[in-house]
Amino acid sequence: MTNTPPVYMDNNATTAVDAEVLQEMLPFFSERYGNPSSIHNFGGGVGKKIDEARCRLAGLIGARPDEIIFTASGSESDNTAIRSAIATNADRRHLVISKVEHPAVLNLARHLVTGGFRVTEIGVDAMGRIDLDELSSSLTDDTAVVSIMWANNETGNIYPIERIGALCRERGILFHTDAVQAVGRIPMRLSELPVDLLSLSGHKLHAPKGIGALYVRRAVRFEALVIGGHQEGGRRAGTENVPGIVGLGKAAELAAERIPIENSMVRALRDRLESSILASCPDVSVNGDPENRLPNTCNISFGYIEGEAILLSLDIHGICASSGSACTSGSLEPSHVLRAMGVPFTSAHGSVRFSLSVQNSDADVDRVIQVMPGIVAKLRAMSPFSPEAPYFQNASQDTCPSGGSCS
Repeated sequence: MTNTPPVYMDNNATTAVDAEVLQEMLPFFSERYGNPSSIHNFGGGVGKKIDEARCRLAGLIGARPDEIIFTASGSESDNTAIRSAIATNADRRHLVISKVEHPAVLNLARHLVTGGFRVTEIGVDAMGRIDLDELSSSLTDDTAVVSIMWANNETGNIYPIERIGALCRERGILFHTDAVQAVGRIPMRLSELPVDLLSLSGHKLHAPKGIGALYVRRAVRFEALVIGGHQEGGRRAGTENVPGIVGLGKAAELAAERIPIENSMVRALRDRLESSILASCPDVSVNGDPENRLPNTCNISFGYIEGEAILLSLDIHGICASSGSACTSGSLEPSHVLRAMGVPFTSAHGSVRFSLSVQNSDADVDRVIQVMPGIVAKLRAMSPFSPEAPYFQNASQDTCPSGGSCS
């Protein structure tokens, strides 16, 4: 590991808490520790800061403050939204999602199958785009909710939320979107969109971990997941995470100011990083929709080498990124997103995601560009997946070295 500060390009996993966010949070760990539900002024003043944070967040997403429910995470928000949708439409037993959803949606939907629900998983094309005709044809009178993410956490693909929501509204079906990656990176005004429920998470936009929110359109019936006290208007019980809520409110205010930077400076950094890697490293390809992508996200497949090996090599140079593949016991399973896109095993297994933020710089990109060609060349020289290797000559691309399936 080098002694220089790390180059952090894993912002889709989590972001650093902004210094201004931290400063606004600090008093609520010490001198302003009152319970916001208390009747005395010491607690009531804290409650007013929650109201302020709710207004700030509503301003970022173009919603009403009373449509915001604070939660503990994006995953809780996803679960609450979907479970509420099916609870308030008890006569409907069908859900529609995509094959590239975050596990908080994908695994919940598959779990609900064990309780008698039907789930349709919409496929994607080679660029990760959803077929709206397939989505439309999957909707029935039995469909309780459609849950399609606003932007994909691995490829950065942005999905046509307005068109999907319109299809749902025509059929009287609730529409939920996991917008964890999109909030604060692209403009949105929910008051003008056919979105009923939306999930977000603070630690994706320079707020702390452990705080999220759920948007519930004012006219939508809602059933709480966490039952208890009167907090959040009776919609989410439990004493509020005041420092986290205050931090999320400040982060939302900053994000609203910085969206133009996300879509200019951050996009330019991402594009320079991407084009330089494509020019200097052979047998690489970009995964995702080049026309509809988050401005900060670049997912690249490096043929014939493991994504984990690339990440370990980058880490030696003080560079933080993430892989679209994951090791499981006895086998190597590539990203479910890339497999849904039909990316071959030898490319899907060698995928690396670089996700930037407003805190990145040209110098960060320069460091990655400098070391990447050497890392790729060294790993290719050792790779059993190279075109010259006996295994590659005699096996299909969709067969694991152990002989098992990697689909």
